[in-house]
Amino acid sequence: MDLYQHFSSVIDQYRSLEGRLVVALSGGVDSRVLLALAARYQKERKKPCIAIHVHHGLSSNADHWAQQCRLWCIEEGVLFHLEKVRLEKQGKSIEESAREARYQALKSHLVCGDMLLTGQHRDDQLETFLLALKRGSGPKGLSSMAQCTPYAGAKLVRPILQASREEVESYAQIHKLTWVEDESNQDTRFDRNFLRHQVIPCLTERWPHLTKSVQRSAELCAEQESLLDELLSDHLEKSVHQDDSIDIAQLAEMSSLVRARLLRMWLNKQQAKMPSRDLLDRIWFEVAMSRQDANPILPLAEGQIRRFNHRLYLVAQWQDLSHWQHEIQFDCELTLPESLGRITLLNTQSGTLSKAALSNSPLRIIFEPQGLSAKPCGRRHSRKLKKLFQEYHVPSWLRRRLPILMCGDKVVAVAGIFIDADFVGQDCELVWDKFVPDM
Repeated sequence: MDLYQHFSSVIDQYRSLEGRLVVALSGGVDSRVLLALAARYQKERKKPCIAIHVHHGLSSNADHWAQQCRLWCIEEGVLFHLEKVRLEKQGKSIEESAREARYQALKSHLVCGDMLLTGQHRDDQLETFLLALKRGSGPKGLSSMAQCTPYAGAKLVRPILQASREEVESYAQIHKLTWVEDESNQDTRFDRNFLRHQVIPCLTERWPHLTKSVQRSAELCAEQESLLDELLSDHLEKSVHQDDSIDIAQLAEMSSLVRARLLRMWLNKQQAKMPSRDLLDRIWFEVAMSRQDANPILPLAEGQIRRFNHRLYLVAQWQDLSHWQHEIQFDCELTLPESLGRITLLNTQSGTLSKAALSNSPLRIIFEPQGLSAKPCGRRHSRKLKKLFQEYHVPSWLRRRLPILMCGDKVVAVAGIFIDADFVGQDCELVWDKFVPDM
């Protein structure tokens, strides 16, 4: 295989007119070859390229590896970025924690149109397939690694996935490339290393074409997955609402197999990890089918599965805003915490609030509704915000995510929901822009 010609054809197939090549550079032979290929492509095609090295701090050699990657990038004329990360090991293996931290760091450098390049090859695909088999995965897991997949608004591309480890190492030797050796790659306590050093050599000695056969099986599994998604896409579209919730009644009409598949597709659409069969059963029976007066919560790595108004929601884990407050002044934009956007109290001739009523006490924005009452316009009596949120069908997990405008100790308005009758007017307006533009 002409590795550069193959690399170029893959990049040409998936690249956009805008965007950069972003090389995930660990310093091992695979990523070192990937850097050389991307650098050559940059020179020949005038396609901007950068490289990201993620420093996990797990090895005493980590600083040396980072310096080597920097020097190689200087030699190749590629812009270098170093990312130092700390691992969150709660309930996770070192492998999983390192992988999550690495991809989170890589993701922070991506913009729309970029291609994140990683150096997996055909032998890695075999390892991934066997690990999925060990876990009892279905076709989705056995499809292993795709050559290209959407990722963080960009694309994750594996341009040497069709090459063997031998072909990659041969390219490095022919072009006199140097690379680093991670000593942890010899530690067979890690599942992938155990397969690489003790299992796969025996298998490939008996069946020399095993890597190609597994690659073909993975591709067939991926095709079956794509076909299922295509056949069920209309059902998913009918079941999912604009707020990304999924309708329980629609799911209940399906067979258990179709329902499980739609739940997987729904979670995948929100970039959640693929759930096990046991987890899918828990989502359905413990959340969707729990008694009507319950408020079920099922924790996931990405957040929580919640139920409201006969729909299922995947809710992110959010910071507690109960103690957050900030004064607000007329015509001054206030940035809200937790990426909740911006809020402004505008002077206007066609508003819904009375500036005179707002002039009696200091104004502030809070998020804590506990103990507060209000009398929405048109009501005779005030009610606790908790009851009002129920009336206005606000999901329980959003009730501390809504900005509350206070005048002294009185509720003026809950942004986007209602205005208190005592503050109704027409010369100012509370405007909540929920989407903060990228800076």
